Amino acid sequence: MFSDRFDQLVQALRVLPSVGPKSAQRMALHLMLKNREGAYQLAHALTEAGNSLHACSICHSLTEDDVCEICAAHDRDAELLCVVESPADVMAIEQSGSFRGKYHVLGGHLSPLDGIGPEEIGIPYLLQRLTQGEIKEVILATNATVEGQATAHYLLEASKHLPITMTRIAQGVPQGGELEYVDSHTLSQAVYNRMRMK
Repeated sequence: MFSDRFDQLVQALRVLPSVGPKSAQRMALHLMLKNREGAYQLAHALTEAGNSLHACSICHSLTEDDVCEICAAHDRDAELLCVVESPADVMAIEQSGSFRGKYHVLGGHLSPLDGIGPEEIGIPYLLQRLTQGEIKEVILATNATVEGQATAHYLLEASKHLPITMTRIAQGVPQGGELEYVDSHTLSQAVYNRMRMK
């Protein structure tokens, strides 16, 4: 509308979840007209994060190092592994203060209709991690969506031959809900009251 560069900024802002054309346009106008310094800070932070953050070599959460702080921590229970869909889920559980084990981030959930199978979300790597003998219990904390439930069921079936206890977070998390939007108290209760599946 104003210029090609303004249109490029609007299109760039639309990559964010739940940001449509009108919201992106409002954000772009705000940054250009009312908070130019904030725009520069945002651009710098995005560049720095894009150059520095990557997946942890063990759990696949976000980190600046080869191994994230949680995987490297010696005071966390290495026998207890919580499987989640995204780093946002790790953040949500950590904020609840209810979990002292380690994590594995799948990076999504099974969705055959979208061409997302076990290999696309690294399930073979997770199963290999489970065969190393250190992990005694796996908490399946995938989202309470149809896809999240299907992913948890697949993992339960795929690991039946392993001497590992499989649990699922309790139903404090609403059906159809996503972990990053659940309040800390509800999430804490869900982790504490997890159910045995195997």
